[in-house]
Amino acid sequence: MGEFPPFPTPAVASTDAACGTPVELTEISYRRGAAVWKAAGPDGTVAVKAGDGKGAAATQREAAVLKALGWPDYLLASGGDSDVAWLVTHWFAGPSTWQVFAPVRSGADGKDGALSASVDLCRAVAELHASGWIHSDLQPSHGIHTDHGVRLIDCSWSWRDGTEPVTEFRGGITHLVAPELAESVNSARQSPTPSTATDVYALAGTLWTCVTGRWPLDYAGTDIDPGRITPAELRTHIAGRRLPLDSATPWPAFQDILRPALLGRAGDRPTAAELAETLAKAAK
Repeated sequence: MGEFPPFPTPAVASTDAACGTPVELTEISYRRGAAVWKAAGPDGTVAVKAGDGKGAAATQREAAVLKALGWPDYLLASGGDSDVAWLVTHWFAGPSTWQVFAPVRSGADGKDGALSASVDLCRAVAELHASGWIHSDLQPSHGIHTDHGVRLIDCSWSWRDGTEPVTEFRGGITHLVAPELAESVNSARQSPTPSTATDVYALAGTLWTCVTGRWPLDYAGTDIDPGRITPAELRTHIAGRRLPLDSATPWPAFQDILRPALLGRAGDRPTAAELAETLAKAAK
């Protein structure tokens, strides 16, 4: 990951305006050329992201997506150029989906809360899809469960149906890429095109991972070590459906609801709204 970069000077004025002074900065993450801080002051708390190189392009892309989405409680300010880009968003207070499931993974129950959170996450994705957008990078940490509903974050790869997908897109995190998208990403014949169906695959895989603490595909039960092969090689295995689902079943009834989304072909997968409905019925 390297040394955490300095806070972007051009973002100071916007951060001070949102938070008041003095501002306390907390380093949150630094990966793929983009750093995130939590900035807190007497008037509020925000998240600040800054990227350079490829991280700058991703940060600019995310700012453009948030502007196009028009979510009123997200983007506060953004700026930069091809070398360095930054954005300031509201800080969403609440646990990620991964954190909500921590009691389930530890065996301390918590299933009612996790099931309710799963419904909320699926409904948030369904609302995004209904607006014509696809997230394209759903992961266990990309849904934040606030007092005002689920907030989807990390929208750098989000895509609107009817527009050209980003040429650098590689399917999101490889462990959660749908087979048809894995094949498309590896193909030199066309640009990979995410869809609501590939989002649902990643959504179900995210929930499976939150339950088990392991990726949904059974690496341990095969001769495939994802740490020893390239992402392209792993996508080849995924595209060929050579990997069964992981054998860990700490919550069989919940995982059985996810199986059709992970095992079915794209056209046979439930929608995010249908997955939410099935999970909601299980909660009764």
